[in-house]
Amino acid sequence: MTITKETLKTRMLADISNDYDKSEGSFFFDAIAPVAIELEKSYSSQDTILEHAFVDTATGAYLDRKCAELGLSRKAATKATGKVQITGAIGATVQKGISVATELVTFVTTESAIIGESGTALVSVECEDNGSIGNVAANAIKYFPITIEGLIAVTNPETFTSGYDAETDKGLRDRYHDKVNTPSTSGNASHYEQWAKSVTGVGGAKIFPTWNGPGTVKVVICDSNKRAADSQLVASVAAYIETQRPVGATVTTESVAEKNIDITASIVILGNTTTIEQVNSSFQSEINAYFKETALNQTYISYARIGSILYDIYGVMDYSDLELNGEARNVILSDTELPVIGTVVLS
Repeated sequence: MTITKETLKTRMLADISNDYDKSEGSFFFDAIAPVAIELEKSYSSQDTILEHAFVDTATGAYLDRKCAELGLSRKAATKATGKVQITGAIGATVQKGISVATELVTFVTTESAIIGESGTALVSVECEDNGSIGNVAANAIKYFPITIEGLIAVTNPETFTSGYDAETDKGLRDRYHDKVNTPSTSGNASHYEQWAKSVTGVGGAKIFPTWNGPGTVKVVICDSNKRAADSQLVASVAAYIETQRPVGATVTTESVAEKNIDITASIVILGNTTTIEQVNSSFQSEINAYFKETALNQTYISYARIGSILYDIYGVMDYSDLELNGEARNVILSDTELPVIGTVVLS
């Protein structure tokens, strides 16, 4: 706890004999005041240094350095990649390095191509920026920021999903505690979990030893957004584990399966405090946070918890007829399922 300059000033004045004038404006009072200010800064710095010394309170680069002592490094952000379909004049060249964009995000082609007889070419692109900002919906890419002769239109036939933000302090801290609290040796289940989680883009992993007989291991992963992992991420995890696994182990790596949770309920709003649209938006945000919290570590979605979340939304006075997937009960999840928001209807 930081010691204030007032406390320090009082202490120092108390150490001076009462034979001297210590009142405000006196020599001793004025001489001690700036010292107290500097000492307060020093004590505050000591508090910060102490926080950086422990994994539970260290942040940023200081947390990186603490985790490095255990051989862990923060997973870096990655750029989203994918394919765009470019329409143009037959024979026109699509140069490597040209820009295509959505309303907000710009991508760059990573290969050249020629517009074929169909009038189109499928070209690989990469987002200019790191992180999930590049995970755009299908058909979101529509523009050439700079007009290019011979090229008419562009779109992305499929959603991009391979852009991941840098690992958060919480994510890195959780991996540190996993490594400390669940020691991994000789290819045990904890070892496989740590290998999977060390790959950029992985947000969780579940291990099934001897799932298909002796010597077999199944690794089920989700991405860092707590959604199903795409094929590229699954392949990356599988490839990395192949370099680490014990000799003779047969490893199967798969994505989790997403289970839609449809929610319906009737609500009573308190006066004019909010609107049903605002309640719906806030409710879905809180439900999404709950689903991320339960991903790969819970076997059901709690009916009571959903009701509690709804009741706690600002402006909701009461609710009734709450159903999850058409029933007023918990929703059971299999070992390889995680929940995602389906249809939410509040009336």
